[in-house]
Amino acid sequence: FAGVRSMVATSGGGFCLMTEAYGLAGMSEIPIVIINGMRGSPATGMPTWTEQGDLRMVLHAHQGDFPRIVLAAGDVEEAFYLTMQAFNLADKYQTPVVMLVDKQICESHMSLGLFDCKDYKIDVGKLLLKKQDNYKRFALSPDGISTRSPAGFGNYVIGNSDEHDEVGYSDESIQNRINQMNKRMQKLQTCAKEDMPAPKLFGPKKADLTIVSWGSNKGAILEAIKHFKNVNFLHLTWANPFPTQAVKKVLEKAKRVLNVECNYSAQMSGLIREKTGIEIKNNLLKYDGRPFYPEEIIDQINKVLPSKK
Repeated sequence: FAGVRSMVATSGGGFCLMTEAYGLAGMSEIPIVIINGMRGSPATGMPTWTEQGDLRMVLHAHQGDFPRIVLAAGDVEEAFYLTMQAFNLADKYQTPVVMLVDKQICESHMSLGLFDCKDYKIDVGKLLLKKQDNYKRFALSPDGISTRSPAGFGNYVIGNSDEHDEVGYSDESIQNRINQMNKRMQKLQTCAKEDMPAPKLFGPKKADLTIVSWGSNKGAILEAIKHFKNVNFLHLTWANPFPTQAVKKVLEKAKRVLNVECNYSAQMSGLIREKTGIEIKNNLLKYDGRPFYPEEIIDQINKVLPSKK
């Protein structure tokens, strides 16, 4: 709110306790980056083991609708670069950005080369650090993004958790509510158009089996598909906004699809069905707190692929 880039890291349990502030940031259009290290849940659950059970929570936490950008890293290196991007997204779209990482990633050791940051540019978006006549913090805008001026620069700024007009005063009138809701939610459409990359497809473009997954399953899947020339892997790093058309394009062409997740209810599989209309019937799910091992994925691939006989 004061204009400084801010991040908080927590577990799913800590996130759950703070969902009031999550919605407040959405309504007041305050940028914040939230790291959620997922572990076995609910309640205290299995706090020393890994899981991927928080996807639906961060997509729907707090009451009502507000724009939230949700990313998911597949390994330590990806977490580094996605976090840099998350700060730019939070500033540009003035809304919470959640980065999901499995506990497997949080507590893993991985040797990497030096991070390449030479092309990274800090993007603070529509940040105003001088006095402007007739300033309106929540002014309507075609892209959904208003000019943001922190308190202390001579502009009149209200941080209001109620529905508000363009200046920030509480306003529950019909047309104002519609205008402000549409403005806030427009951010996701702008983000999808300007900043969301297509998910990466590993392996051959044409395959007898396409694996789709997210998070730390990435490493085990990449190791497993080394044993097959006819299997590829669609790795998802964006959950909201969702790369609907890109995912649909890959999965509609796939002969067979296998979804791999560390949760009970196949949360990403459900999200794919919701966004694309494609139902994935083959789901490899694990929720005992342990990560996937390549051998488990190899065994499942052999079960799904038609027998060579």
